[in-house]
Amino acid sequence: MTSGLLTNPLHSVGSSTDVRMRLKPATPRSGHVDGSWWPRSRDLAAELPALLAAVTDRLGTTERVSYHLGDWDPVGRSVDVGGPFAVRLSGFRSQAPDTIDVLGPQKRITLLVIPPETSRRTADDALAAAAEPGNTDTVDALLRDRH
Repeated sequence: MTSGLLTNPLHSVGSSTDVRMRLKPATPRSGHVDGSWWPRSRDLAAELPALLAAVTDRLGTTERVSYHLGDWDPVGRSVDVGGPFAVRLSGFRSQAPDTIDVLGPQKRITLLVIPPETSRRTADDALAAAAEPGNTDTVDALLRDRH
C-alpha cells in the first residue's frame, strides 16, 4: 500500500485552493508523524478549513487542533470550518515545533508542518518522506536534513 498526495479536485497540487499534504497509510502509528502538510502561509485560521476537509475521511469530525505557538501568526481559540461547531485551537510552547495535532472523536493524527517559505524541492522531499510507511525519522531529520 502506498501513501499518496491528495489529488482529487479539492486537494490537488497546483492551485491556490489545494491542500499540499500526504498521509501515511491508515495503519497502527509508526514514527513521529502520520504525514506532512505544506501550508501556504502562517495564518492558521485561513489554512485550516481545507486541511480539515482533507483529513475528514481519516478522522471524522475534527474537534480540536493543537499547534506550536511560535510557528503561526496569532489566532483565536477556535476557527469556523463550516460545520455545526467551531474547531477548538490550542497553542502550546511545549508542542514540538513544526508539528500540528488534529484530533477527531476517537483518533488523532500528527502532521509535520513544512514551513510555507520552504523551496518546492525540499518540501516535496519532506512531504514524501514523512508519508512513507514505516518512516521513523524525527521532525528535525525530515525537515533539516533534506537540503
